[in-house]
Amino acid sequence: MGVKAMLPSYELGFYALVVTCAVLYSGSGIFEASRDSMNRKAFRDGIKPGWHYFGRKMDVADFEWVMWFTSFRNFIIFALSGHVLFGKICSMTVPQHRAVMYMIYGVLAVLGSMGLVYLMIVLSHCLLLYSVALAKQKWLCYVAGLCCLASFKVEPFGSWQSGFVTGAFDLQDVLFYGGCTFTIMRCMSFALESSEKEEGIYSIFDLLKYNFYLPFFFFGPVMTFDQFHAQVSTRELRRKDDEMRNIRVNALLHVGAIVAVDIFFHFFYILTLPSDLKFVNRLSDWSLAGLAYSNLVYDWVKAAVMFGVINTIARLDHLDPPQPPKCITMLYIFAETHFDRGINDWLCKYVYDHIGKNHDNILKELVASITTFAITTLWLGPCQLVYIWSLFNCFGLNFELWVQKFFQLGPFAKLEAKLSGAMSRRIRAAFGAVNFWAIVLYNILALNSLEFALLVTKRLLVMGFPVSTLSIWFITYCGVQLIKERERILAIEEEHKGDKAKVE
Repeated sequence: MGVKAMLPSYELGFYALVVTCAVLYSGSGIFEASRDSMNRKAFRDGIKPGWHYFGRKMDVADFEWVMWFTSFRNFIIFALSGHVLFGKICSMTVPQHRAVMYMIYGVLAVLGSMGLVYLMIVLSHCLLLYSVALAKQKWLCYVAGLCCLASFKVEPFGSWQSGFVTGAFDLQDVLFYGGCTFTIMRCMSFALESSEKEEGIYSIFDLLKYNFYLPFFFFGPVMTFDQFHAQVSTRELRRKDDEMRNIRVNALLHVGAIVAVDIFFHFFYILTLPSDLKFVNRLSDWSLAGLAYSNLVYDWVKAAVMFGVINTIARLDHLDPPQPPKCITMLYIFAETHFDRGINDWLCKYVYDHIGKNHDNILKELVASITTFAITTLWLGPCQLVYIWSLFNCFGLNFELWVQKFFQLGPFAKLEAKLSGAMSRRIRAAFGAVNFWAIVLYNILALNSLEFALLVTKRLLVMGFPVSTLSIWFITYCGVQLIKERERILAIEEEHKGDKAKVE
């Protein structure tokens, strides 16, 4: 109830005004803190010389972002440009064999960047999991795949395998673990899809074509085998209406996002500030809340840029890859919280939905979520911080279902039925505001540190109570109402599209 309930325009305008003023006020506090801390000795490693003519230094605390646009930039441009050119030639000349051509290019690129030993390690895991797939037993596919994944994520097995790769350069560890772990996820998808194939099994070349598609190889996203196989097997390559226009627009948006982040890092040191807890503790509650929230927004932007660039290349190859993650600004439920849509789709298909079914049974949902986060913990690399992150997010996911079931009980259901749609929406938004900050606090554990997460929680819920706590809760409530309004509009548009399709 309340999904399509409409609120008065003046009320929505008030909500928008409150959120805008709060963001500007919080942002001004972060800007002043960044300006005042630019020359602090404690921030020397995280802030480097930037735009001298503006008198600003740049936040370089994010290793991944710096890596992409310095040491990895030339490799990305060279490898992906070559893939685009190679893929275009193949699509025009031998479209029926384009998957084989992508595989050959991918193998050569991996060989040239990481060497023969690394390629042999990847191929050995592919061969092992292909052999397991021949048995067509799902449980065996899971066991073998998770053991292979553990061999890269659990010491000393990971170091032992990486020790075989000779040479030393800045990106060796990143490319080694990225390519290997994504390979295991793809091989598991292949094995699980093969076990469901009614007759026979997919060939080893199908697995190699799937795994060595270069845009996905090192950093994903993971596209499940059934989708990839169906799409690359299509011989008639046709573009949808305005598809190329959309690809160009998305490419320009990604370039714009990269420029915007670069500008942002010169004026807001959101990544370096949390490293000095003494300094951060002197910030106002509003600035601290904005700092925590900004870290989540930035991580989403980073994921959106990385997967967006890769997805653009994949669309040029006539594929339909997993979408970028949903912006944290548009989230207030745990079920939609993910920064890697490919891994999320993989986990949902093979673990979460497989065990949880319709996700309306509390016990099945508990088992499904625990299993899902156990595999996610292995994927991220077992450590104390990841354990805590998994525990809290698993609890949040289940707590949503518990609250939903509780309020579906007779007395509460009858009470809500008596309320207007608008009032029901307001009540749900109040609970959504609490959930929103639970998502923020649970996820800055992984993005920053346990100490920073505890500091933010203490300041906002204990020391800042009741003024800061209730004020931030109300502002978040206003934001959730704006999200709900967008969801209402999208739901109406989808309904109109469905009605139009029925008429046609």
